[in-house]
Amino acid sequence: MPIYDRRPASEYEVVDRWDNGIGWLAHPNETGRRTSHAVLGENGGVWLIDPIDAPRIDDEFSTLGDVHGVIVCSNYHVRDADVFAARHDVPVYCPPWLSRATSQLGTPIEPETSTVGTSGFELRRCRPFPGWSEAVAYRGSDETLYVPDVLGTSPLFTVGEERLGMYLLCRFAPPRAVFEELSPQRILVGHGQGIFENASPALRTALDGARHRLPAALRSNGWGQIRALTAALGDRS
Repeated sequence: MPIYDRRPASEYEVVDRWDNGIGWLAHPNETGRRTSHAVLGENGGVWLIDPIDAPRIDDEFSTLGDVHGVIVCSNYHVRDADVFAARHDVPVYCPPWLSRATSQLGTPIEPETSTVGTSGFELRRCRPFPGWSEAVAYRGSDETLYVPDVLGTSPLFTVGEERLGMYLLCRFAPPRAVFEELSPQRILVGHGQGIFENASPALRTALDGARHRLPAALRSNGWGQIRALTAALGDRS
């Protein structure tokens, strides 16, 4: 099974569902478990975060409302942001400091602001080491946290009893500062299912134990994460 399935999706699987959003896998069988999200904005409208297209997926989140925008949070991929933006005639939001991602986008990018449109999400820059950059999105009104790549719940990220794991290379110097003072009630991730119970303890465990569990992560996830990183750098993952 490939890390990332590059073929057009033929199905999808909803893996997250709550009152104000859904998360889905466009390729349920791929190892990388790329998860897309549709979230209801603070002032109405649906915001798509790092989405991958799939047949009839628009029908799935249409019950939440009309799409108001697309948010790109990873420097390694833009996924199908342009596709959704064109289909719904909405803007794409991508921080200019995600230079690799912005260079891949064909749709005009909205200017950077402290919060993204009417979504209520604030983007925080995450740079665990030189060459790695992503945007962590947080919404204080409902304490929702979205992390594209540095944290995940798929088996490629987690070790042992971890519910939320850190990307292998980031375990050397966990980026604690970007998550400072955050106590999320809900954690959505770009790779895997979200966490909807005891989310804050899961985040603290992931950050505090990242370096301690590095040897175990190297043994269990090392080769898989090398393959994932190579695939991400080589294409739009």
